[in-house]
Amino acid sequence: MRAVVQRVSSASVVVDGVTVGAIDEPGLLVLVGVTHTDTRAEAARLAAKLWGLRILSGEKSCSDIGAPLLVVSQFTLYGDTRKGRRPTWQAAAPGPVAEPLVEAVCAELRGLGARVETGVFGADMKVGLTNDGPITLVLDI
Repeated sequence: MRAVVQRVSSASVVVDGVTVGAIDEPGLLVLVGVTHTDTRAEAARLAAKLWGLRILSGEKSCSDIGAPLLVVSQFTLYGDTRKGRRPTWQAAAPGPVAEPLVEAVCAELRGLGARVETGVFGADMKVGLTNDGPITLVLDI
């Protein structure tokens, strides 16, 4: 699994003009990509890493201060641009594989006590955010 994690002051996801997920306070926006070999074990490891990642103000984690997370599926994280000008998506897992694993990350986070908002898997989403810092990390699990 791959995640792009951004420390944000606020973030939201809009689908068809309707806000489907939002956080209005400091927390993390997490874009999650899934590849073919990922399992629930990777989903659990990613959730634990996100929950304890000390990148919020004062080197705090979401678990330290109860900060929310907005999790958005993002198959393009596995885009390959090494050849030509058009990315290939062969390393991205198909929807039937990826969707349950993105949901597993969210379920694991909630099981740890996190407040989790989400986008809509496979939808054309408009993601808005105010990056705080800016702090942006790429996590490969």
